[in-house]
Order: sequence, then C-alpha cells, then structure tokens
Amino acid sequence: MELNNFFVVGIAVRTTNENGQSGADIPQLWGRFFQENILAKIPNKIDSTIYSVYTDYEGDFMKPYTTLLGCKVPDLKNIPQGLVGKEIPGGKFLEFTAKGRMQVLPEWINIWKTPLPRRYTADFEVYRESVLLSDGDVPIFIAVSS
Repeated sequence: MELNNFFVVGIAVRTTNENGQSGADIPQLWGRFFQENILAKIPNKIDSTIYSVYTDYEGDFMKPYTTLLGCKVPDLKNIPQGLVGKEIPGGKFLEFTAKGRMQVLPEWINIWKTPLPRRYTADFEVYRESVLLSDGDVPIFIAVSS
C-alpha cells in the first residue's frame, strides 16, 4: 500500500538488535512513555494513537537504529523541550498484523526471516487506544521498494 509522509512527536532511544540490546531499551522506552505521561505532553496530536517508529537505520535490522514512541501531529513546528520530532517518509509499505501486543516481537522475528525488499527508512507499529485497553491486533508497516 502507498502511504503519505507524516510526522510523529514523542521520545526516542538509539538501540540495536545485536546482543538483545533492543529487548532492554524498547521496554524501558515504553515504561518512560507511560510513567512520564508523554502522551499528555505532545501538543497538537491528531489523536491518542501511539506510533512505535523504527528509523535512522545504519544498515539492516541488526545494525543500530532509533525507536521513537509518539503520536502523529500535523507538523513539526511545536516540539516541546525533552521531546523529539520526526518526519516519516511516505512510499510503499507492506502491512503485517501481530495478534495482540504480546505477539509483536514474534511477528517481527517472522518479518526478519522473510526476504523483503526493505527500504530501511522508517517502519512502524500502530497502537490504537482500544489495543492498549483490550490487547487487540497491532498493525506493523514495513517500508519496501516499489
């Protein structure tokens, strides 16, 4: 599917999948997101959907990358101190579905094993409010070449 570019504001961490580092860093980022009530600190958010964005890849999925947790905003004109903003490039994406929050990592492992023409620009998960409350499906979007 083709998606337009969009903007996300939130908090971020630089991590890697090597030696299981992301398995520590990303849960800590989620913990900080909720403990510091980052959702309430994001101005002009379009809604309360949380985007977990993987971007600024240094190579393939085993090389360092940035994980950004935040919300979609109309632009990057108002980024409060302590938060970061990122434009997510549009283009062609493949959509995968994790059947519940606890299935996100197993779904990523399946994605990593699948030979895809990945762009390594920005990939993301979408956590609608209903997913956080009832553990529903989590869409995962992977940027691919045309």
